[in-house]
This record gives sequence, C-alpha cells and structure tokens, in this order.
Amino acid sequence: MMSNPEPDTPQASSSVIKFPSGDLLSILALTVVGLMALLLQLYSQPYRNPFLSLLSCSVGVIVAGSFSVPLLQKLKAGQVIREDGPESHLKKGGTPTMGGVFVVPVGLLGSLIWTGFNPEVIGACLLTLGFGIVGWLDDWQILRYKSNKGISPRTKLALQALSTLVFCGWVGFVHPELTTVNLPFNLVLPLGILFFLLIAFVLIGASNATNLTDGLDGLAGGTGAIALMGVGYLIAQGLSFNTYNGDLTIFCTCMSGSYLGFLWHNRNPARVFMGDTGSLALGGAIAAASILGNMLWGLLIVGAVFIWEAISVILQVGYYKATKDEQGKGKRLFKMAPYHHHLELSGWSENQVVGIFYIVQSLLVAVAIALSLFSSAN
Repeated sequence: MMSNPEPDTPQASSSVIKFPSGDLLSILALTVVGLMALLLQLYSQPYRNPFLSLLSCSVGVIVAGSFSVPLLQKLKAGQVIREDGPESHLKKGGTPTMGGVFVVPVGLLGSLIWTGFNPEVIGACLLTLGFGIVGWLDDWQILRYKSNKGISPRTKLALQALSTLVFCGWVGFVHPELTTVNLPFNLVLPLGILFFLLIAFVLIGASNATNLTDGLDGLAGGTGAIALMGVGYLIAQGLSFNTYNGDLTIFCTCMSGSYLGFLWHNRNPARVFMGDTGSLALGGAIAAASILGNMLWGLLIVGAVFIWEAISVILQVGYYKATKDEQGKGKRLFKMAPYHHHLELSGWSENQVVGIFYIVQSLLVAVAIALSLFSSAN
C-alpha cells in the first residue's frame, strides 16, 4: 500500500481521545448492516431472502476463520509491518494476514448458491475472484520474502487490467444497454464506447482504494460491509429506472455478510488481517455490483470514504514531489497517508478512527438512499 515518501514519523499526541472497544464497533457495523438487510425484505421476491443470505455468509466466515486463522499461524503467515508506518502498529507484526482466503470464497459461493448461479452474479463473482487472486499473489510474495513489498505495482496493475478487460468484454456482449448510464431524477448519460473506459477506471480505482483503506483493525471490513449493503439496497429499491436485479442484491448481501463476519476475527485487537486478497476483492465486488446494477452514481456517494483515502495518497505524493528542495526532500500535506494514518498521528485512537469511518460510511449510504427516494418521487 502507498504512503507518503520518506516520512519522518511523528509521535502521536499523548492526549488520545478514548473510543468504544472493537467489540462495540463491530456491534455498530452489525446493527447498520442488519437493519438494512431486514428492510431489504420489503423489496424481495418470495424466493429471495436478503437477511438469511447475509446471516449464512457471516456465520460461514466466522466458522471458516476459526479453522483458518490457526492454520495461517502454523504456516507463519504473519504480517510484515511497514517500517515507515505509525509506531503503534509495530506491535502487530506477526499477526496472520491473507484472511481474504476464507472471506472471499464464502461470499462468492454463498452468492452463487442463493441466486441459483444467476449469469450476472457469476460475472460479478469472477471479477471479484480475479482481483482476489491478484491480491493473493501480492500477499504470497510479501510472506515469501518477509518484506512489505509484494509484486511490483506494474505487475499488479497489469493483472488487474486483465481481469477488467475480460469483464468489460463480457458486459459489452451481454449488456450493451448499460452504456447508457442512469442518473438521479430520470436523467441518463449515453456514453457509448467511453463507458468501457469509465468502468475500467472504476474497477481498478475501487479495488485499489479499498486496498488503501485496509490499514486499521476492522476498518476495511466494516466500511466495506456497510458499503456493499448500501449498493445492494439501492439496486433493490427498484427505483433505478427499472434496472432492478434482485440477484445482484443477494450478491451484495452475501459479500457484505462475509466481510461482516470477518470482523469476528479482525475487530480490535485483530487476530488476522484480510491482506490484499480480501481488500482488492472487496473493491472489485462493490464496483462490479454497481456497474451491473447501473448504479454508478450511487457508488460515487457510497464509496466516498474509499475515494477520499485514495485521493489523500495522491495529494500526499503529488505535494511531496512538487515541494522538493535541492536536497530532494519535499513537504507533506498530511502527517501520513492514507488519511486514517493522518488521524492516528494527530492523536486519534485506532478505535476512534474506525468508529468515525463507520459512522460516515453509514451516513453516506443514508444520503444515497434518500437521494434515490427523492428523485423517484419527482
């Protein structure tokens, strides 16, 4: 994951504001996601059950993790902590990583079973799996060489682009109508071939943004679970100009349930990290569902937390390069990037940062749902 170059790691302020425990934060995420799953029942056909699909995948990940985490510990799949990261993170060294190997399969398998192998869901699952495999290769390289540097950025981008190219080709062949992008208030944006450039950017951008967000215990898992449920809810409202696909909603609830269940193992203090295997797949799942559900405008709102995390890194690197002096040392816009590390080094506790991100993510979902309802009424 990227950070500001050549940082002089400052000491966090001693006046750290207390925040609820990791258990309470998990309950917060569970409450938000569970409430949306129950409300989704209002939009479901009789043979679909968003709540049970969510619950089954959550329990599946909890059970799978109970076996997988000890195995990862035996395999010595411990996380190598960045030397330039916050000093408080050094104690996390050795915590098993690559948790995505049991999170992603449960969500994908659950999605396929609950939807009866729906073609759109198969497409979303394959894209998610493709990004997860790229993440696994990165995690494996890190563990193999005991370094926080995995496969090269160019290789990672090329592999992501390969999965994206296949997905775009499939979308163009099966769903050419999606090139006309739906917007709120009955507006549409016909993009033609430019649509494929847009979704390629969205897919690769979303996966890398969620990857950057995965830096604190429970952060990416909780925000990702809420975001997935938010996208599923928007699709299920049936207000997106008759593009409702209930099976895509179930894909979202299954993947949301998997990342929600992961909090059982990943809440502070974490017993396992999802690694790039889980974080790249997370962004791919959110983006794939949004694209196939013609809900890109909703993704822009629901995904704002992840977008900001990525922007903070871009701004940090750009500002550093722009302000380099004769000795080649530049200035930093933030104390550290991504932005959650800036908050940590500004005196926020890890749980406080995660809690605020959960709240902001929930509010963004509420705003997107409210906008969808308001636009449909006008």
